[in-house]
Amino acid sequence: MNAAITLVRTHRLLTLGAAWLSTRALMLWLLAHNATPLLGRGGVAREVWRLYHHWYGVLAHGAFPAHDPLWQYPPGAGAVLLSPALLPGLTYFQAFVALTLAADAAITLALAHAGTRTGRTLLGAAMWVAGLPLLLHVPLARYDVQVTAFAVISLLTLSRSTRAYGALAALGALVKVWPVLVLLGTPRGRTTRSAWVWAAVTGAGSLALFSALFANPLAFLRQQGGRGVQIESLGGTALALATHAGWPGKVRYQYGALEFTGPHVRTVAHVSLALTAVAFGLLLLWRLRARHWTPATPYDAALSAVLLFTVTSRVISPQYMIWLLGTAAVCLTSRHTVQRPAAALILVATALSVVAYPTLYSQVRACTWTGCGLMLARNGLLAAAAVLSFTRLWRSTATPPTMRNQAPRVSPDARGVAPVVHV
Repeated sequence: MNAAITLVRTHRLLTLGAAWLSTRALMLWLLAHNATPLLGRGGVAREVWRLYHHWYGVLAHGAFPAHDPLWQYPPGAGAVLLSPALLPGLTYFQAFVALTLAADAAITLALAHAGTRTGRTLLGAAMWVAGLPLLLHVPLARYDVQVTAFAVISLLTLSRSTRAYGALAALGALVKVWPVLVLLGTPRGRTTRSAWVWAAVTGAGSLALFSALFANPLAFLRQQGGRGVQIESLGGTALALATHAGWPGKVRYQYGALEFTGPHVRTVAHVSLALTAVAFGLLLLWRLRARHWTPATPYDAALSAVLLFTVTSRVISPQYMIWLLGTAAVCLTSRHTVQRPAAALILVATALSVVAYPTLYSQVRACTWTGCGLMLARNGLLAAAAVLSFTRLWRSTATPPTMRNQAPRVSPDARGVAPVVHV
């Protein structure tokens, strides 16, 4: 029996490996031919060889690009943009893509390893391997795969080391902020204290190191404050539809993205920020009210948090889908997860994202009915996934009826993955 199980598992892992190799080869081919109209006329790759490479030159001289309005990233991003120097035999573009593929492979291996443990499933690894290519070549020309690697590996180390979990989450947050959300779902008590303390220590120490090595490490905060409403956001979709009702606003390139300008845009931006605050309040309320943790609860809470903050964002660029794919994939490694429906909606939204950018981006930019319909469908799916995710998270952590009159207890998970906690 054990030999048969091992044989099946080996076959599945080999299939995953073959799928990864073939899909990533296709993504590389698309990147090499990205000058065609349907692939963005070279605009996708331009971000690396022009913008990232320019920042690399500034960072190599010991300073962050403080006066560049396009620099909107925490100091940890500087380390990622400098990392192609580790491969001196390649051009900056080639080295960046190679390191992105290495991060992608690390995520795949981590998910596959987690999926082979007793009581787990390889569905998460399969989602990542099959889901990332839905974005065509875009993931290879953005550093979001590297950021997602921090979040994914952080979550998967929780059952083994709360110190590593907290430290990796902090490092990810220093690169692009959002990985700090993976700390939300830790069971209350010693696990939370250990993870959050190590996150704080790692974050503070790393920030001090960046401050010692580089000038202007916090310059990104000024640029972030000036951002408006990007055309791909939920608020942007509302404004795009408003143009068909006579609203006089225009689309303009600013702060490194296509944003709306005109009457009421600032109001829409403020509403987005208010909704983000509401989302934070809901997540805090959930944490205070939650009474029942399963081994998947930290994963489910992380996905719910990332979804809520993505939907209420003023941006929602296509690369944001990489974050959601990675976090959803972690959820699917556990048989206890309640996030399978949300993960399915994320996959569909990912496929629509690449139709909107780069394939039909001119339609989105011009606010045609086709462009509006695409963004309404994509963002509608994300909004539905966020509501469904949070609702299922809330219900799954409510006190079970049979436990209401019992004393608090902790029962170990028979598979040794993580404890099931009843508070």
